[in-house]
Amino acid sequence: MHTSTHTVLYDPEGLIEAGLPLDREPYESLVKAVLAWTGEDTLTTRDYEQIALQLTGHARAVASDVRRRLDQLPKNSGPRALAEIVLREAEGRLSAKLEGTAHCARNRARLVRTLYERLDRLETTPARRGAHRTETEPMTATADSRV
Repeated sequence: MHTSTHTVLYDPEGLIEAGLPLDREPYESLVKAVLAWTGEDTLTTRDYEQIALQLTGHARAVASDVRRRLDQLPKNSGPRALAEIVLREAEGRLSAKLEGTAHCARNRARLVRTLYERLDRLETTPARRGAHRTETEPMTATADSRV
């Protein structure tokens, strides 16, 4: 009889995953390498599929982080609306069938880059309305701040 030392976790809400930071650096390096490919790069179909699969899995993880951050924003905020658009686009692109081509791998690399850009912008966005002044809100002068 063989007994396993592995434990299977059931986490449908992704609470465990939410607490773990993304391993960003290797994927950013992969994205950079894929986007730097020239027409002379020749990998096998299986290699392109594997790269696209890696980028797809990571894009899903980054999209989950974007979604969690978006859920903390006010309903009618501009950053939330932009993040929702990016997530809708990501869902559409991630639902496309993987192909063993450089074109497919590049599209997945662009998606990861776009999701990280949106996540970075959301990280600098206050989660609650009125928590910080934004660039579009005018500064109001008070009696103490006048010169």
